[in-house]
Amino acid sequence: MNKITTIQLDNFLPYMRDVIRCEQSLHELNLMWRMIESSAKMNCPTEAKSILPTMAATRAGFNRLENELVLSLVQEKVATVLNEIDTKAQYVIDILVRNLYERTADVGFLATDNELCEFVAGLSGNDEIIRARLLAYRKKYTVYDEIILLDVDGNVLVHIDEETPIEGSLDPLIKETLISDQYVETYRATDLRPSKNKALIYSKRMQHPHTGEVIGVLCLCFDFIEEMASIFKSHGDPSERSVMLLLDSDNCVIESSDKVWVPVGAIVPVNDDTQSNLKVFSGRKYLVSTFTSDGYQGYMGPKGWQGQVMTPVDIAFTGKETNALKTIDPVVAEGLLSHAQSFCPPLFEVMNAASTIRRVVWNGQVMTAGQSGELMKLKTVLDQISETGTRSNELFAQSINDLYETVLASRLKDSEFVSHLLVDLLDRNLYERSDDCRWWAVTPELRAALALPIIDSKTVTQITNILEYINSLYTVYSRIFVYDNTGCIVASTKPMEDSNSIIGTNIDDITLSQVMSLRTEQQYYVSSFVAATLYSNAPTYIYHAAIMAPNSHSVVGGIGIVFDSSPEFSAMLQGGIAEKESFTAFYINRQGQIISSTDPSRPIGAILEIDADLLALPNGKSTSRIVIHDGHYSILGCSTSNGYREFKVSDGYKEDVIAVVYDLFGEVRSSYSSGNNTASIIDVSMTQSTDPEFATFFIDGGLFAIEAEYVLEALPASEVSRVSIGSGSERVGVLAIQHENEGKTFAWVFDLGYLLSGKLTVVNSNSQVIVIEYQQHKIGLLVGALHSVAQFNESQVTTTPLAVDRDGVLIKKIIKANNGKLLIQAINIKYLLNMLSSPFEPVGQNREVA
Repeated sequence: MNKITTIQLDNFLPYMRDVIRCEQSLHELNLMWRMIESSAKMNCPTEAKSILPTMAATRAGFNRLENELVLSLVQEKVATVLNEIDTKAQYVIDILVRNLYERTADVGFLATDNELCEFVAGLSGNDEIIRARLLAYRKKYTVYDEIILLDVDGNVLVHIDEETPIEGSLDPLIKETLISDQYVETYRATDLRPSKNKALIYSKRMQHPHTGEVIGVLCLCFDFIEEMASIFKSHGDPSERSVMLLLDSDNCVIESSDKVWVPVGAIVPVNDDTQSNLKVFSGRKYLVSTFTSDGYQGYMGPKGWQGQVMTPVDIAFTGKETNALKTIDPVVAEGLLSHAQSFCPPLFEVMNAASTIRRVVWNGQVMTAGQSGELMKLKTVLDQISETGTRSNELFAQSINDLYETVLASRLKDSEFVSHLLVDLLDRNLYERSDDCRWWAVTPELRAALALPIIDSKTVTQITNILEYINSLYTVYSRIFVYDNTGCIVASTKPMEDSNSIIGTNIDDITLSQVMSLRTEQQYYVSSFVAATLYSNAPTYIYHAAIMAPNSHSVVGGIGIVFDSSPEFSAMLQGGIAEKESFTAFYINRQGQIISSTDPSRPIGAILEIDADLLALPNGKSTSRIVIHDGHYSILGCSTSNGYREFKVSDGYKEDVIAVVYDLFGEVRSSYSSGNNTASIIDVSMTQSTDPEFATFFIDGGLFAIEAEYVLEALPASEVSRVSIGSGSERVGVLAIQHENEGKTFAWVFDLGYLLSGKLTVVNSNSQVIVIEYQQHKIGLLVGALHSVAQFNESQVTTTPLAVDRDGVLIKKIIKANNGKLLIQAINIKYLLNMLSSPFEPVGQNREVA
């Protein structure tokens, strides 16, 4: 998506009420800082001289942040909507193309069916027998609503849709099919389907079984409307805020998820360059996403077809309240936020801008803390600085959390969409496998051969040739084999396994028992996903159907088709997470056993450790959450299979598969303080102007304080110069300090987090150095994010039990803010300087602090 310009901002902003409120608050605070600065200049310019540069810096920062924050909020909200409709638009066309690819294989195979070819050639059979055979085919491959056999003149020999009788056709597709050695794909109005406005037909010429002469045409009519309704229902927007469309090459609507909203036949604007520009349709502005197919197994789908999703901009950003941050551990949320630069650069930039302004405001509050004398004339100005600084911090925290919430909600939803697609692709693919095994089991030649009392070598060769032909067309199977009613394999493609032939070996007893108990052509049996000898001892599904004697329901054997699960499942996972480099994906069963994986460290058969409630997720449901995965913050998306058409729904087969995706963000960090925690905002309503002031800041997520009278200023940790001299892990470097009267001086910087816990602080973009001065000794303290400068009354400050009558502790006092709900640890400055027992300037002698 292209970046939103200022002009586009005006197009989107009126539809984002929460962003408008944020913009107004920012603008009001900006005006307040301007008023404070102007008031100080006019009323007490001399007294305000020392704080005017700080106030000017604050105002300038607010100007930048006002624009950056609003633009980022709009950018992310638009990106969230576009990511969602991008995914769905791509699913519309990709799922359809994968389905239609199977149809191209079906028509090619069925057009060579010996029984059908003999009938069309006039060698055998009658209308009723052939109609029954076609009906049996349709009963298994329920995606077709009509199957037609025609001669070379377009006369209908037999068809299965008795509600729409047809006798012949003048459609040009017949001639086109007769002269082509490939299948022909046609979508338009046709006299072959007079009851439909348009029909999607796959046709293939048929040849004489003995001479090879072209004798007719087979037409498979795909139940297109029902299939599109299924896709729209499965992947559409339940809130009905968007409409899913299938378009042709002229951008004309072929099918619509809401025909009243966007009717079939309408010409709609498209967005095939994934830009964020608004499109107008019927007088209404839309965000639009349009995708063509990248193809599947070399098949590109009908020429020019496109998937599209449109959502009106006036409702795109409303009614979508999320609570992602409320559902996760605050420590995890803070740690995840530390990786904002990688997963959301605009959020990172806003956080940096807010951190800079927070430091300026914090320094301004520190500078005015406890001032008297001539600066007392500034009392009103200083009070306004303190009050406005607090309001600014609250707004920063809330605004950044809003942006963070938007980003997380988008990624959570995206992971659900991807997992839903993955499990849908699996169900749709395996549906075809259940159809194939049942249809091939009723092949007349196989039924006749298995019914023989003795199967001779000639018959075995005939069976093998049939299986080899099928396997050459259907490459998703690693092996297809046939066995008799004792379970003995009599013929197979690729008969060698580990240098030994599988011919003459037996299938396992459980499978044989299940197959022999099948009583109809519609039934089938699937082995569990376990290591199979017939799949080189790797786990897979093997689909079985009973072969019954001709004109009988007596089971004389069975057919087994070995699904090549390793590459096929892997291709589904890889296709579903294509262009999502941070994603890993899995198929697992209800026990957590991995069926397929894109993670080399978690192979097939291993157990994926996920929460028990996810393993019990109901069929057809999806969910997402933030987890720790392999030491990384990650978003987990999870969906459970729900079947496709009758497969796993009403055909008696039950095998739940769960698709799991992980979207990795970055390594877990033991501590990170962004300063944006709204729960840590201090209530100062009960304090008085004479109460002591403390400068507060974060270390490892905890809130600490130093008496403001000892604090000079805070500087970004990036300004620390590392030095090789000196000793002790606590000493991290030297900081240059610029003062108006003293010029440039230098101070050692010490890691306060290390002094408190023995653990080195990981420096990040929020890290600050607080410069303190005590009895003419000046040092810098490396801390996390800055918090605020606040006053606390005596009742809120208590001495810790261990520190009673003692100075020898680093934390001597605890501040109980917000009615005791927020605890702040106060640093004992005197003890801190003594415990360092090293020079406080780069050059000097050890001194004891009095």
